[in-house]
Amino acid sequence: MSDWLVLVLGMLGACAVVVAVTLLRHKRAPQDEDPNETPDVIEYMTMWIGVVYAIVLGLAIAGVWEARSSAQDYVQSEAQALHEISERVRVYPPDVRDHIRADVNTYVSYVVHTEWSTMTRQERVTDHGAALLQKVRQDVTDYRPRNDFEAQAYQPLLDQMTAADQARNERADSTGATMPAVVWWGLLIGAAITVGMVFALQIRRTRRELVLAGLFSATIAFMLFLIWDLDAPYSRGIAVTAEPFLNLFPGIKG
Repeated sequence: MSDWLVLVLGMLGACAVVVAVTLLRHKRAPQDEDPNETPDVIEYMTMWIGVVYAIVLGLAIAGVWEARSSAQDYVQSEAQALHEISERVRVYPPDVRDHIRADVNTYVSYVVHTEWSTMTRQERVTDHGAALLQKVRQDVTDYRPRNDFEAQAYQPLLDQMTAADQARNERADSTGATMPAVVWWGLLIGAAITVGMVFALQIRRTRRELVLAGLFSATIAFMLFLIWDLDAPYSRGIAVTAEPFLNLFPGIKG
């Protein structure tokens, strides 16, 4: 099932529940009940709970968005470092240069076509990908420069190799969910309390109030879905892509 279909069904379900509960409550309410007699303290508590929950939702969204942005930066850094290695080895002899470039392309092709699928389905990187990157490292570090010109390029190549390895490790660390389970419980319970406080205001069965109550619950459902969708940077709808690799290594698209 598509993530966006889940979002639509979730928002419609939240609206339906709120409207159904409101109608049921109105049907069972005493004949002499006056909605205007809602105590001021209940209105104050409803406002206070809504503000606090809005702050919590905002912090949660900011946290998962920052994690997603960091994950995208890790991919960009890894792709850029590998691209620099592939370009800087042009000062090496043709056989060494072509061998390093071939191993870099093999690694990038594996990441894009194979490892990315594993990251999406299982939220982890693979040992084979690490082995391919290790092979590139061995290619770079084992070569002995033959002259000063090659020696000047050697250390920058090592620096780019270190940057690529670090970016891969950071990418591996960011494949899973970032929100702890206890935070999710807090968000869900807070949503139930916040929506439940609407009924404490004794809303009437007018079209305007039903629409507002439904939109309020649908908005909370959307926010929770957005947090869930961003929580796993590589796995869900608004996911980090391998576009940086494809842009810097156009030859591996096939």
